[in-house]
Amino acid sequence: MWCSRGRASADSHIGSGSRRVNVRGRDGERRLGAAELGENLGERATLVQFSSAFCAPCRATRRVLAEVAGIVPGVTHVEIDAEDHLDLVRELDILKTPTVLVLDTAGRIVRRAAGQPRKADVIAALGEAVGTP
Repeated sequence: MWCSRGRASADSHIGSGSRRVNVRGRDGERRLGAAELGENLGERATLVQFSSAFCAPCRATRRVLAEVAGIVPGVTHVEIDAEDHLDLVRELDILKTPTVLVLDTAGRIVRRAAGQPRKADVIAALGEAVGTP
């Protein structure tokens, strides 16, 4: 597990310069719940952040996600220490930190991004999560 430091690879990318974020869409029908996350899902959506202790972009990502969860009703932010949850990291194919999963109300992974996201991108991804049946 390594800290992305803003670098990304594969799939589509968001951002410019050295701050790029790798973004993927749905992860099939895989669902996450309180048992895996250690917390209940949000009423409308959940932002799941995989972090590591010495990852500077993880701290910035935490601030962005907490801010978004604070302004969007029904959205919860859950941070998971990747090193303490290696089985889940492997199961979900988390390759670097920070990685953010956006879950809908049923716990389905609607979006996934590796790297430090921008607030506007998180809000856009939440729109997709809230709009799923």
